[in-house]
Amino acid sequence: MIHRPLLRPLALVTGALLLAGCANRPSGRDRSPDDTVRAAQQVLTDRCLTERGLTPPRPGQRARSAADEERVAAALFGRPPAELSLTLANGIPVRAHTDGCLAAAQRTLYGDQKRWFRVSTVVNNLKPEAAYRHSSLTAVRERHRSELTAWRHLRTHALDVSARILRTTPDTTGGTP
Repeated sequence: MIHRPLLRPLALVTGALLLAGCANRPSGRDRSPDDTVRAAQQVLTDRCLTERGLTPPRPGQRARSAADEERVAAALFGRPPAELSLTLANGIPVRAHTDGCLAAAQRTLYGDQKRWFRVSTVVNNLKPEAAYRHSSLTAVRERHRSELTAWRHLRTHALDVSARILRTTPDTTGGTP
């Protein structure tokens, strides 16, 4: 169990890692599907934070103060309590918020944040579930066939939406980090 004093720093580190993966913005032809969705998510979260009067965080860039860092984290990830929850096969609960900029970006990209949370959490934990159950990955994938199908459907939707967002958003970075 994660102690409450560790939640905010853990959320900030997770956010920094998430956003760090989005820092590069190669041209549309050079992006993988994952990079395309990440880049669109970055555009959406940046817009959301900016609309709230906040400066989007960047890797290596420090917040002006701890209070600013707290405001950005709350706006990006939402405020407790987490509204979405799923317990993994090994009993570990996974939770997410529905009120932050990241949640808003997921709703835009995937169309159904609650469904995306559920299927992506399951799909992203297939290997750990196989290890926990002492089962083959193939058997676990077969057990979660409906989640894999839903994941592919939502991911295709997100890729289409992401491509549209990136086509209509000027790249102010010049495609460089």
